[in-house]
Amino acid sequence: METQQHIAILGSGNIGLALAKGLVKAGIFKPQQITLTRRNITALAELEAEGYNVTSDNALAVTKADIVVLAILPQQLNKLLDEIQPAANKTKHLLISVVSGVSCEDIRNQLDLDVQVIRAMPNTAIAIGQSMTCIATDNASTENISLVKSLFDTVGVSIQINEELMTSATALCACGIAFFLRSIRAASQGGTEIGFHAHDALKMAAQTAKGAADLLLQLSSHPEQEIDKVTSPKGCTIAGLNEMEHNGFSSAMIKGIKMSAEKAGVLYKSE
Repeated sequence: METQQHIAILGSGNIGLALAKGLVKAGIFKPQQITLTRRNITALAELEAEGYNVTSDNALAVTKADIVVLAILPQQLNKLLDEIQPAANKTKHLLISVVSGVSCEDIRNQLDLDVQVIRAMPNTAIAIGQSMTCIATDNASTENISLVKSLFDTVGVSIQINEELMTSATALCACGIAFFLRSIRAASQGGTEIGFHAHDALKMAAQTAKGAADLLLQLSSHPEQEIDKVTSPKGCTIAGLNEMEHNGFSSAMIKGIKMSAEKAGVLYKSE
C-alpha cells in the first residue's frame, strides 16, 4: 500500500523514529518521503545516510509535508505550534498528535486553524512493532482515521476510542508498559531468591509473562479462566496468588493506573 504522500515527524525521539522505521519497513513510505526534525540533527546522521530528510526547521518540514506528526513533550507543544503556524494549511495538512493530555481542540486553538487533528497514543513497544496504539479524533474524516490506523498498524495493534478516554489510554497502555515491566522484574527477583541465576530468572519470568499475554490475545480468553487451569485445590499456585493479594497486588496495580491517568490529564495544562 505504497503512498505518494510526504510525512513530517516533528520531534524525532523514540516514538517518532520507531514510527518512521515501521512505515518504511512495511513499504508504505520510502525514507525520501519522510522528514525528521530535531533540535540537534547530528543525532539523526545515521538516518540521513539511509535517505530520510533531516532538519531542525519545523516550519520547513511542515511546508513539504501532507501528514504532520507532533511527537514532543506536552511542555514543548505550544512553542512548536507557534513555530509551524505560518506553514500550516487546513486543506493540505492532517495533524497526528502523540502528545499526552492535549486535546484536538487545544491544538487547533493554539494554531488558530481549523485543521484536521487525530490523536494517537502508542507505547514504547512500537520499537519492535508491538505497540498498543489508541486513536481518537473530534473532527477528522473517516478516510483520515483509516489512514492513521493503517500507519500505526504497521508498528503493532491500533484501536479507535472516544477522545475523552485518551488520557486513560495513556495510563493503561503507555505508562502500562512500565507497570508490566516492573512486575516481570519483581518475578525475576523472586526467581533469584528461590535459586536461579539473575539472567536465567529474568528470561524465565519474561517468557512466562509473554506466554500469559498470548494466551489471552490468541484464545480471546479471560484471565480468570486461564488462572483456573493452573490453580488446583490446596496447591502452590493458589497459595502464591493469595499471598500476593493479601499484600495488595491487584489493588496496587489499579491504584497506580488511576494515579497515572490523573497525572497524564494535567501535564499540558500545568506547563
